[in-house]
Amino acid sequence: MEKSWIYKPMSKKEDIEKMSEFLNIDKLLANLLIQRGIKTFNQAKNFFRPNLDKLYDPFLMKDMNRAVERIEKALQKNQKILIYGDYDVDGTTSVAMVYSFLSKITSNVDYYIPDRYKEGYGISYEGIDYASKQGVSLIIALDCGIKAGDKVTYAKSMGIDFVICDHHTPEDKIPDAFAVLDPKRPGCNYPFKELSGCGVGFKMLQAFGKTNNIKQEVLYEYLDLIAVSIASDIVPIIDENRILAYYGLKQLNNNPQPGLKAILDISGINNRNHNIVIEDIVFRVGPRINATGRVESARKSVELLLSQNRKEVERIASKVNSCNNERKSIDRNITQDALRMISSESALNEKKATVLYNSKWHKGVVGIVASRIIEIYYKPTIILTASNGMATGSARSVPGFDIYNALEECSDLLENFGGHRYAAGLTLDVKNLTKFKKRFENIVEQSITDEQLIPHIEIDSAINFSQITPGFFNILRQFQPFGPKNLAPVFTASNVITVGQARLVGASKEHIKLSLKQANDNENVFPGIAFQQANYYYDIQKGTPFSICFSIEENNFRGNRTIQLNIKDIKFEN
Repeated sequence: MEKSWIYKPMSKKEDIEKMSEFLNIDKLLANLLIQRGIKTFNQAKNFFRPNLDKLYDPFLMKDMNRAVERIEKALQKNQKILIYGDYDVDGTTSVAMVYSFLSKITSNVDYYIPDRYKEGYGISYEGIDYASKQGVSLIIALDCGIKAGDKVTYAKSMGIDFVICDHHTPEDKIPDAFAVLDPKRPGCNYPFKELSGCGVGFKMLQAFGKTNNIKQEVLYEYLDLIAVSIASDIVPIIDENRILAYYGLKQLNNNPQPGLKAILDISGINNRNHNIVIEDIVFRVGPRINATGRVESARKSVELLLSQNRKEVERIASKVNSCNNERKSIDRNITQDALRMISSESALNEKKATVLYNSKWHKGVVGIVASRIIEIYYKPTIILTASNGMATGSARSVPGFDIYNALEECSDLLENFGGHRYAAGLTLDVKNLTKFKKRFENIVEQSITDEQLIPHIEIDSAINFSQITPGFFNILRQFQPFGPKNLAPVFTASNVITVGQARLVGASKEHIKLSLKQANDNENVFPGIAFQQANYYYDIQKGTPFSICFSIEENNFRGNRTIQLNIKDIKFEN
């Protein structure tokens, strides 16, 4: 599928020159900073030198005093506390962090992860009934609960209080919990709104630590868990998240929790002789932690993240990896089913949205399948299956189209839904499926633009190979950690040709490995890798000049570190 290249606007010349001068850096790098909203020396200092001392006061978050007060009461009266978290990476890392912290203070603490298939997302009545039977007086909900008003009221009738730590957008009515911590709730003056669920839990522990004279350094041992949650939940890696991710990655590289180290080992990351980055978490670590909740129980992932016993860690990590292999097999088969369904119905190709339902599909992987379908057809996609007599599934969107708002316009046909701008979950009565499909398709048809249906690559700047020096790359590396709102810069270079023979690599020869130079420059030659672009191989071999868009990265092979171009797309010169 052909991609459009969209160039970000260049910053003002005088701003670039000023930034370049007072930081003593290349003007191209100065422009990259300004594009990211960094316009002063102090902003640049905070960006390049993240500092844990710059974390915000947790008591700026609405209800924080009440949350700490209720936890202290539970500890003083020896009440039972239940740590309740969602079954995804954000939820399981949150539970592992808060349970680990509190279990060092009291033995009256337990944790609970709902079953994806029997209970569904978020707080469940089954979970509250479990808490009641165990004599629990306080439930601390992590990465969920902001929409659980009825369940919180149900728990209250049983004498159970809730402290909610969530980061999702609330509904008009906030649950009647003892404390609700959510930077997105109305009236909350917390300066940063984009924390992960684990991040909100961390702020609660920070506040508790400050009140009870516990050194903040005690909490820093959990930064690797927070970094995993930030990366896996695709929250913006700016502001406070940048600080947490920066130090969390340091810990992952130097002294990770035993469970996380086991995942790093079993995924092969630790054998690749490079620093672990956000991308490694997104593609290697997160999917493995998620897999247990998709095919068995996410409690297994929490056990792994909590365990300090080497043999137990190795045993559970092996099981987690097996779950991930099973998940990959399931989602591959369902993706093939979905693609066959689309190709057999010509009308589906003409729609500006894809909505597919099959009662036999595995509920645990429908979100992954939706993402895979978008990679091929590039339109808002909903994949549904049957669960507990209902149609349930996941929605995924393309950049620029708010799928959560589209679902809101169908809310009268849905039993429940929740999520974000680009990813959401939903449940509806099967008898409403046809009505929902028609309305959703109409909403997309009326509101999506033609440009949003064309995959695009955002370009930061054009560059000549002669500008890619070791000094330039050394500063560029300090833009990390990369992620939403601070993506790895993408450059373009024109009049590019190959040096020597390009090679097809990969299990199915789907990638191209090559050396590149610009036609008018014989001095600057860079190795490049073009993933999933084998279709360009023969045209490249003809020697025709082409343009590339690419990011610049470090390749570490057997201790030999070189600059490599990661080629995102290729366009041949006219």
